[in-house]
Amino acid sequence: MTRPTGIHLVGSVPMADAETVFRSVARELGPWLARIPDGETGTRHRWIWWQREMLLNHPAMEIDPVTPPFELRQWDGAVLRTTEWIRFRSAIDPASISFDTGYAKAAIDSYAVFRRLRDAGELPAGLRFQVCLPTPMASGYMYISPSALAEYLPVYERSLLAALKRIVDTIPHQDLSIQWDVCQEVLIFEQYFPHRLATYKADILDELARLGDAVPGDVECGYHLCYGSPRDAHLVMPKDTAILVEIANGLIERLRRRLDFLHLPVPQDRTDAAYFAPLRELYLPEDTTLYLGLIHHDDPSGDQARIAAASEVLPSFGIATECGWGRSDPKRIPDLLAAHRHAMEH
Repeated sequence: MTRPTGIHLVGSVPMADAETVFRSVARELGPWLARIPDGETGTRHRWIWWQREMLLNHPAMEIDPVTPPFELRQWDGAVLRTTEWIRFRSAIDPASISFDTGYAKAAIDSYAVFRRLRDAGELPAGLRFQVCLPTPMASGYMYISPSALAEYLPVYERSLLAALKRIVDTIPHQDLSIQWDVCQEVLIFEQYFPHRLATYKADILDELARLGDAVPGDVECGYHLCYGSPRDAHLVMPKDTAILVEIANGLIERLRRRLDFLHLPVPQDRTDAAYFAPLRELYLPEDTTLYLGLIHHDDPSGDQARIAAASEVLPSFGIATECGWGRSDPKRIPDLLAAHRHAMEH
């Protein structure tokens, strides 16, 4: 059975603040981490929901009173919430608009905490600070009216890349790791949303490559592919890894820069060979680390079974959970940290 090469944290951790996350995670998992996120605490704890709030407060945006609201459904059909779509106000030229996403300030503030702890010897030397960023399609497909989506995506992408530039201009490159969170794109492949363009595959892969190529070459860059976890459960339950492999291979083919890491989810009940089989067709560069999100809460025997099943297909991989922990019960976090440590030590 393959011995995992390391541990990756997807992003969110339900703790009080970045300092608590850095200290807690490094204390438990430090020897196996290449990078560490700030836990996306505070207003970011619901992933991109704070972007919806930013859009609703923007003078160029308004609620779409015409298009029926969007029902967010979990994999089992349960309606998690109903949200009204947002659109540009009439007479607004989207090309003249920019959004202050807030990601640059959040990253710069957390890096100051990271650096203070690192320089004091409380974080492992060589550990990078991980900044997790959403794609334009994330807020686009979740919150923007289908009638406004085509105009919205380039506006948000331009604003997001401006935030990225401020991040990479402020934080030393040798300390920085950028992770692109790819959820809605996976769901589009799975026909989750009621609207999907015929060109969706090329549109998605081109978008993901543009985002990656915007990261300077001496900054670490990776992607987290996701099936969503608004209530700590998938929006779509994947049949196998085939769609994840298709997206990853298409991205790798287009990406001009180095891909440092890739994270793929593994549902708790998938200890079978069929789920992992498509990974045989994953054409990962030799210098890219693959992390499988196969660690689940309070399931040590299942964790080992999933590691064993993946080992039949892959010669090398690290471990993670399926998604971030921000929507999990905070009481689970000590056990999740222990589960990662147990998987690495056994």
